Amino acid sequence: MRTRRLALTAAAVAALAATATACGPDNSDAGSTAASPAATAAAPTGAAPTGAAPTKAATMPKSPAAPSSPAADKSGYGQTCGANDLVLGAKAESQAGGYILITAKAKPGITCTLPGAHPTIAFGSGGIEAAGAEHATGDPITLSGTKTAYAGVMSKTTKDNQAVEFTDAIVGIGNADPNPASVPVGRTPVDKPIVTNWHTLPKDAVPGI
Repeated sequence: MRTRRLALTAAAVAALAATATACGPDNSDAGSTAASPAATAAAPTGAAPTGAAPTKAATMPKSPAAPSSPAADKSGYGQTCGANDLVLGAKAESQAGGYILITAKAKPGITCTLPGAHPTIAFGSGGIEAAGAEHATGDPITLSGTKTAYAGVMSKTTKDNQAVEFTDAIVGIGNADPNPASVPVGRTPVDKPIVTNWHTLPKDAVPGI
């Protein structure tokens, strides 16, 4: 878990600063938020005609020194999803004592597959990472068009009052996702969070059930 936390934190620091305020005294944690790096368009050979529409380009690695990854050469169809392939959302739900329902759809023109495991969810610059709420993995989910996948995050599983509040969550698809996304979640107390696997039905993404 420490290796996963360090890997996520390294990616999150480059992509995000999340703001935190303590529920109790002297427990504030200032995070950092930043937008995910935009995909770099590949330069065409020769001069492009004036007014020509840019073609869809593969996502480039963050720096020349960064190792290549599946996100670096995606064609737009059939690849494993990265956070930058998805339109991600979050909604507060009251069931099971309250949780955050994460939604994921493929961006227009993208067909990609989510693994049957849980997304990587973390809060703050310190990388408070959510543990998996399910012991087994499910079937992969292929996203395209309006098809939606769901994951449930219970941000606080403890009963004390020492949770830290955050307004954004960092969402990645696996620990190696090079472009995790910042998703607004509202004022959310966080202490030992858990997250379910991806599911095709929202009722299956309720943590603790």
